[in-house]
Amino acid sequence: MVIIAVANGIVREKLYSQSMSELAAHQLSTLIAIMLLGIYVFVLTLVFPIQSARQAFTISGAWMIMTVIFEFVFGHFVAGHSWTTLFTDYNIFKGRVWVLVLIWTFIAPYVFYRLRL
Repeated sequence: MVIIAVANGIVREKLYSQSMSELAAHQLSTLIAIMLLGIYVFVLTLVFPIQSARQAFTISGAWMIMTVIFEFVFGHFVAGHSWTTLFTDYNIFKGRVWVLVLIWTFIAPYVFYRLRL
């Protein structure tokens, strides 16, 4: 998942962030991340079938927590973003839709578990 997220960010910066506003690039990147993560989770659930709703939410809760920790630790200490900048990506009222990736990360294992029943 980390590789998908980092690659998505690199593609955003190298390919389309110069041709649109920063907000539009953020939103497009979020949509792309949701689609790529959906494919990834779908494949994982084929290889490692989820056995119960509880297992699906245990997996997804761990993924979501690790995603948030990575976002803040990497974003602040490696990429050098301020805490304010990092928290700005969670402000949906300003068009920052990153939280949708977290929501999808949390529900995707359950969605694919239910689709397999």
